[in-house]
Amino acid sequence: MADAAYLNRTDGAALVEAPVSRVSDFVALLKPRVMTLVVFSGAVGLFVAPGTLHPLLAVVAILCIAVGSGAAGAVNMWYERDIDALMTRTANRPLPAGRVTPSDALGFAVVLALLSVVLMSLTTNLVAGGLLALAILFYVFVYTVWLKRRTPQNIVIGGAAGAFPPMIGWAAVTGDITLVPIALFAIIFLWTPPHFWALALYRSGDYARAGVPMMPVVAGRVSTKRQMLVYTLLLLPVSLTPYFLGGTGLLYAVGAAVLGLAFIVSAVRVIREPVAAEDQAARAMFKFSLLYLFLIFALLLADTLLGLGG
Repeated sequence: MADAAYLNRTDGAALVEAPVSRVSDFVALLKPRVMTLVVFSGAVGLFVAPGTLHPLLAVVAILCIAVGSGAAGAVNMWYERDIDALMTRTANRPLPAGRVTPSDALGFAVVLALLSVVLMSLTTNLVAGGLLALAILFYVFVYTVWLKRRTPQNIVIGGAAGAFPPMIGWAAVTGDITLVPIALFAIIFLWTPPHFWALALYRSGDYARAGVPMMPVVAGRVSTKRQMLVYTLLLLPVSLTPYFLGGTGLLYAVGAAVLGLAFIVSAVRVIREPVAAEDQAARAMFKFSLLYLFLIFALLLADTLLGLGG
């Protein structure tokens, strides 16, 4: 795509010819795996909201959430290309691998971000568009630029960015925010630290090498594991809040309780895991956390489809 020369910042080498970028490289900049859960939670928020939205507008709203999420992810990759090059998990991403130039990546991200916010505002309402803009700006400036390299609380505070999608979906239909979407926000907000710290436990060497102050690197493994348990304990009652607010029925309440208990058990297993086990429990908890969030929102969707909510 680009045809100018640029400085390869991953190894400090001299000027090299810019690569011809593939479409797949730009797709990778959007963090499609991360986007999947973001889009799903946003779509569920839209679907369970009271009121109706024309099917075409609903599709556009979900697309805007996806594009906005991807744009934020692309800016994150642009800003973190130096530390991505130092970590095994991220070294082959398009920027550190030299398949996309920094200027192309940033331009691509900014255009998508603006497009998603403007389109959301014009096709649904300004509340949804404003929330989408806030989510993008929060992820880029608060999490990526301000927190990520400065504090082990980066995931705790920065996790708010990933919690916006159900609120955005809800607002796209209703034009406002009530306690139910705030409860959905809180579920993702409390889910984020144990989810990412499970990953950080078995990738702590990567983060230490890159100088990223993730909790296991700064506070130690024992403290991190205890904090993971605390968040899973807090998450259980918060996950039941939509039921107590009258937004869901018993199907969701029972399912959320079972999933919450299973999440707590996985955190206990991480605490009790012997050092020789090489973080097998943390790996298992990370995988289960993905399933947990998917099933929580799937239960919300099923509850609504079956007409069991309040």
